[in-house]
Amino acid sequence: MKKLLVILLFISCTQETPVIETVEKETFEQLIQNDYPLIDVRTPQEFVGGHIENATNIDFNSPSFKLELSGLDKEQPFLIYCAVGGRSAKAASMMQSLGFKKVYELKGGYRNW
Repeated sequence: MKKLLVILLFISCTQETPVIETVEKETFEQLIQNDYPLIDVRTPQEFVGGHIENATNIDFNSPSFKLELSGLDKEQPFLIYCAVGGRSAKAASMMQSLGFKKVYELKGGYRNW
């Protein structure tokens, strides 16, 4: 029994927290209270039409998108969203490949907001 407990503890300690977490609106609202940087990956036109307060617009379709992400603090958790979730999911994957430690994505995007 003790061996099983030790094995279970080892497994739980070695499992990493997922880098990307898609969260519901309520959880996203709570995370915003932590003052994590908030990125809207929609186009500037979409952003001007309405966005979440304090969001920074970094256009996923821009040729410099990856370069702009590369300049951010990878140790800092980030909140991201797009219109419905497609671009933000791709952006989150890109952020993970760039070495970001934690990215929270708004499920359903701005339309769910």
